[in-house]
Order: sequence, then C-alpha cells, then structure tokens
Amino acid sequence: MNMTPEKLMKMVFGAAEDKKGMNPVALDLQGISLIADYFVIVHGNSETQVQAIATEIRKKAEEHGVRVRGLEGMDTARWVLVDLGDVIAHVFHRDEREYYNLERLWSDAKVVETV
Repeated sequence: MNMTPEKLMKMVFGAAEDKKGMNPVALDLQGISLIADYFVIVHGNSETQVQAIATEIRKKAEEHGVRVRGLEGMDTARWVLVDLGDVIAHVFHRDEREYYNLERLWSDAKVVETV
C-alpha cells in the first residue's frame, strides 16, 4: 500500500500514543531537509517502554505495507531510530531526549499541530 508522508506520520504518531509515548511531537521538514518529510519524536520512561513504542511503530508500518528501511538502537533502548523513508521516528529514553533536544536542533521545522 502506498501511503502519503502525512498519513504515514499520523500512523507513526498514533502508534507512539498507543504505547503511552510521552510528549510526542511531529516536525514538518519539507523544504528544510532532504533526509525525510517528517520526524516524529517521542520518549519513554524506561528501556522497556522505548522498545515497546519502537516495536509498535514497526508493527503498524508493516501492517500498512510500509517497508522499514532501518531500525537502530533497540539493544540499548536509549535512542531508537525507526527509518520509514519519508518519516523517521526517534524514540528516546527520557534522559537522552533532554540531552539531544532534537526539537531545538531542528527549530526551523514547523511543529505539526493536528495529528
């Protein structure tokens, strides 16, 4: 199935919320970066929760026929990156999210309000 980047971003956001991901944020990178159209940034309060969020994102993507291009960081579960092509999910442990602060790093990107 072919999903638009916006629908894919909403699916990733919903998957993170399903696993009680904390403070999910979607950044619109269109016109700012060639890396992806959207970043979804979320955190969990434990390694187990980080793994559960990333696993749910991967599962939902596969259910919708979206190829997972990369999945990194599951072993340590401090910062898991799920690369879905047009959308990249960054699932952090709370401490790492505060430290790396991707929202500040990509401050030129618009925060997607309605998800």
